[in-house]
Amino acid sequence: MKTNIRIQLSLMMFLQFFVWGAWLVTMWQYLVKINFTAPQIGNAYSTTGWAAMISPLFVGMIADRFFSAQKVLGVIHLLGAAIIYYSTKIVDPGTFFWVMLAYCLCYMSTLPIVNAIAFGQMSDIPKQFGSIRVWGTIGWIASGLFISYTAQPLFNMPSIEATNIPFKIAAAASVVMAIFSFTLPSTPPNPNAGKVTISDVLGFKAIQLLKEPSFCVFTICSFLICIPLAFYYQSAAGFVSAIGIDNPAAKMTMGQCSEIVFMLVMPFFLTRLGIKKMLCIGMLFWFGRYALFAYGASQPLMIYIGIICHGICYDFFFVTGQIYVEQKADDDIRSSAQGFITLVTLGCGMVIGNLINGKVTGNYTSASGVIDWKMIWLIPAAMSLIVAICFAISFKERPNLNKRV
Repeated sequence: MKTNIRIQLSLMMFLQFFVWGAWLVTMWQYLVKINFTAPQIGNAYSTTGWAAMISPLFVGMIADRFFSAQKVLGVIHLLGAAIIYYSTKIVDPGTFFWVMLAYCLCYMSTLPIVNAIAFGQMSDIPKQFGSIRVWGTIGWIASGLFISYTAQPLFNMPSIEATNIPFKIAAAASVVMAIFSFTLPSTPPNPNAGKVTISDVLGFKAIQLLKEPSFCVFTICSFLICIPLAFYYQSAAGFVSAIGIDNPAAKMTMGQCSEIVFMLVMPFFLTRLGIKKMLCIGMLFWFGRYALFAYGASQPLMIYIGIICHGICYDFFFVTGQIYVEQKADDDIRSSAQGFITLVTLGCGMVIGNLINGKVTGNYTSASGVIDWKMIWLIPAAMSLIVAICFAISFKERPNLNKRV
């Protein structure tokens, strides 16, 4: 791959995830400030899950078959910038939900498009993609640092994390991303693409894999573990702020830093531990992270360790899970299988998790607004531990899988 192409793709990933990190982490604090209730905040966060289920229909059936990917990417980011900027003017919870759903439909549609653009320029995807994709994680980290440490010099405010300014930053970054998209290498639609169905896009062809007990257990546990996972994405930054830790958006980026580290060492552990142990470790660390949050409110070190656990939680479960699906699925349904697992986890699991989190937080918030954070974190901790135990007992790893890593 030419150096200039590598730089373009890296910057594309950086901007793509800078946009997402700019608003997602701080939205809880902002919505609390404008008097949203906990269930209403849960509804707002669930928009990413709903969009993860719906947006593949647009990308799979229209965008990548009739238009050049880089042009679609630019247009959608422009539209997304307008919508998320408009969201800063909304204070009604019902209206805010629909506006954010419209925005998330735009943003979630761009995720597979940036991958398609990157893949289209690579001669060896397994070797080249990781070094490009890591810039997305760096972009997420940069957004948190920017929001936490530019408040005073740029906005003359001690903090902007509980304001709508992060949404405006995301809108501005989306405009930059849109303009940059039109300069990306051309990725034309596939002229030989045949008729595609909703079943193809949502990965329903992969349902046949559920006939194998181990894959069925993996799918069910992946769905269930994403329910407590939603508690982290929705409430962690607000929790960190509530217990008095400064610059929570910046502190939360420690999770992405650890994600980079554990991504690099994953091959070492995977070849020695195997699929089952890696998945179990990932789920158990989710339990450990929530336990640290539950009992560490007065101990910042415990909170920081819990945040850093994100690298193991994400890489050891999600990335290992993607590898497992790749191993299990035949060539003709491999993409369908990955799409199916994404629908089950980041779609169904996260939607249910966000809604449950909203209800739980509401139940443990007093009339005066005091939140019982210990109970809020013990609930997903218990969920994670139960799922991990059930998975460890029920999942049977085929001996020859490790040879294919």
